[in-house]
Amino acid sequence: MSREARLKMARAQVAAIETGGAPFRGVLPLGDPSVDRLLPGGGLPLGRWHEAMGEGLEIETAAAVAAFVATFASPLAVRGAVVWVMRRDDLYAPGLAGLGFPSERLIQVCVQDEVEALAALEEALGAVGIAAVIGETDALDLAAGRRLQLACERSGATGFLIRRRPFGGRSRNKAGTSAAATRWRIAPAPSVPEAGQGGLGPPRWRVTLERCRGGRSGVWIMEKADGAHPLRVVADLGDRELETTQSFRLAG
Repeated sequence: MSREARLKMARAQVAAIETGGAPFRGVLPLGDPSVDRLLPGGGLPLGRWHEAMGEGLEIETAAAVAAFVATFASPLAVRGAVVWVMRRDDLYAPGLAGLGFPSERLIQVCVQDEVEALAALEEALGAVGIAAVIGETDALDLAAGRRLQLACERSGATGFLIRRRPFGGRSRNKAGTSAAATRWRIAPAPSVPEAGQGGLGPPRWRVTLERCRGGRSGVWIMEKADGAHPLRVVADLGDRELETTQSFRLAG
């Protein structure tokens, strides 16, 4: 972890102590019943960590996944600092600001390898004053996932793990070893401009909730919203399409 990142984390901890350092608990609702009813407690559980991944080229670039996670996590940034741990220094902060994420709350940490990434994730999750930690990593075994969860529980911070191989290559992650509270698969979806307006509309994603502890799965088309919640559902694709998609993947 760089010296500048450590200083930013220290400042966040001092600010949290001055304001009481209360942990962030509860849930983060999406604001749409078609999603919130599938999540335990009516929203994304806080004080736990969640996993998101893409497909194809997204496994290397993670552009759509990062945009979705940043949009989803933006309400947490008003509660404290957000640490983003990455191996490839290609995060574009102005782009995050365009998604409604307050970039002044962002602490970027660039590491050399997976070992450093997991160590930085665990350290950031355990720090006072950190509302959320977003980490990009590929190799994560069950033991490492449990350590991340314990760090979340101690501080109340929420973790978002983006599955990414930033330099390509073969994955070292073993399927089925995740301790995440939820697992999401994200793909870009065509943007639709508002009625009577040309150009591009808000960013859209095809969002699959593949796994949810204490909840159920689902598939939706979501887009960035400007209201009380950062995302809104524009199409509920239903459980039947999820089952068809999963069967197709297994057959392939």
